[in-house]
Amino acid sequence: MSSVDKARFGPAVAIAVILGGLILAGCASVPTSGSGEPVDPLTVAAYAPPQNEPFRVPAVRVSKVDSQYLRQTVPTPPTISEPAGTIVVDPYGKFLYLVQDSGQSLRYGIGVGRQGFSWAGKATIQEKQAWPKWFPPQEMQERDRFAARFPDGMRGGPRNPLGSRALYLYEGKCNGKNTRTEACKDTLYRLHGTYEQDSIGQAVSSGCIRLFQQDIIDLYERVPLGTRVVVLPGPGVPEGLSDPTTPAAPVTAALAPAT
Repeated sequence: MSSVDKARFGPAVAIAVILGGLILAGCASVPTSGSGEPVDPLTVAAYAPPQNEPFRVPAVRVSKVDSQYLRQTVPTPPTISEPAGTIVVDPYGKFLYLVQDSGQSLRYGIGVGRQGFSWAGKATIQEKQAWPKWFPPQEMQERDRFAARFPDGMRGGPRNPLGSRALYLYEGKCNGKNTRTEACKDTLYRLHGTYEQDSIGQAVSSGCIRLFQQDIIDLYERVPLGTRVVVLPGPGVPEGLSDPTTPAAPVTAALAPAT
């Protein structure tokens, strides 16, 4: 491996090289995903515990995950016509797409809570927070003992439902600079992390759009304030967009560092 490659991928490649060497030496078996497909060592490294976080984030158990929900580069579905840099959320297909150039998209698996099905439309990311504070809605505080303990918000940390990162969606005339006006309104829609790994690819009881912690950290680094987000509506989602059999490029194609 050249020094350029090492600089480009950093620790992830170093881990992958070690794993690859063990596999070639017959000292370890090739890891497989929940769908029974071999998982590239670079993917295993990408879902390892992230470094330099104030709280522990465990590795994703890729052997338990259906491979379609692992971060990967895929051909952009023909029903998506948004320009590069746009996030497209398909709640019913359980995928989030970050549209790239050349007809490709970076696809993430998602879990969708009740609030994730409650709004659809076009918005922009007006706020980004690492280990964000969680403010449970008043109605949740009234029905949930745990939420009732945090009338002034819950600090970020391992028990916080928003996980390691949160992206906040606003609609209207917004300038992408984290300013709020009457014309720029909070949709109350969030893209956020979760410690509940089994919820990815599922419809769950609460929350908006949740991603593996490693994936929301990756997405957080890739998208700036002002990024356009399209959340697709319910039962009329175009069939092709919700089809998980869309052919995917090798998983390693998605693991270039965020810029």
